[in-house]
Amino acid sequence: MGTIGYDVITHEGGEGYSGVGGILYQAAGLCGLGLDVALFANVGAEYEPEARAITARWPGCRMEGVRTSSGPGNRVFLHYPARGERIEVLRSHVPPLEPQRIIGGLAGCRMLIAVINSGFDIQLAAWRRVVSAAACPIWFDIHSLVLTQVVGETRHYRPLPEWPDWVRGVTYLQANVKEVASMLGDPERLPGREDLLGFGRAATGLGVRAVFLTLGKDGAMVMTPEGARRIGCRETGRIVDTTGCGDIFCAGAAAMLAAGAAPEEAAAFGVELASEAVGVAGVLDTYELIKNRTFSA
Repeated sequence: MGTIGYDVITHEGGEGYSGVGGILYQAAGLCGLGLDVALFANVGAEYEPEARAITARWPGCRMEGVRTSSGPGNRVFLHYPARGERIEVLRSHVPPLEPQRIIGGLAGCRMLIAVINSGFDIQLAAWRRVVSAAACPIWFDIHSLVLTQVVGETRHYRPLPEWPDWVRGVTYLQANVKEVASMLGDPERLPGREDLLGFGRAATGLGVRAVFLTLGKDGAMVMTPEGARRIGCRETGRIVDTTGCGDIFCAGAAAMLAAGAAPEEAAAFGVELASEAVGVAGVLDTYELIKNRTFSA
């Protein structure tokens, strides 16, 4: 569950990439692992043909839950400077998802993966209806919810004191350190280890079974009611594009959890997949990379 968008990506060195993305990154990872995926998303009419042409090549990817918006699509410009945070400008976005479409498709799902790709993907009241209706575990990637809700301007991290309203009732929570800083109320101050552990305790106190904190080249941290564990990352080869790495971490970890793995084992597999995904760009090459992996569901 999320948004199918169109990414225009540039790097300081002049290299770039453009193509459909958003929730398709998770779909690429999951389908590459041989799993069946039902997508619930909105897509702009201008990007719908490309999205359908790509997913038609992925066995097990169902698009019945995807609706085409007649207005502008979800178009985002991402620039990666040599140092510091990436610069993101959302040019346009699709309307938010309506809950009934998602609820009606939950029967038989082993896990609901919900990703806030744009920050405009679903309204809180609608999300609460989905959470209440879901009988399966829920993986929630808070992602763009912590960004300023602006169009046509550079987006910045913003405080998100209402994060418990979004997280309550989910099973697994994914965030990075900057996103945790926003949820703690001060996006300008990077949280230390004790801050992160305190956040983990707050999240598990809401019923979350495991918090998956992505740490970029440093791997990930898994926080459960029993404690916290750091998962290291092997040295990567040539880095082509990091745009979908958190999404591929999600795909790998969620696939393992759905197969019955412990959170730490799931995170290790997610980190391994993400460290390989930096070597390619775009959802097509990501799928081709992962489809050769051995995985048993």
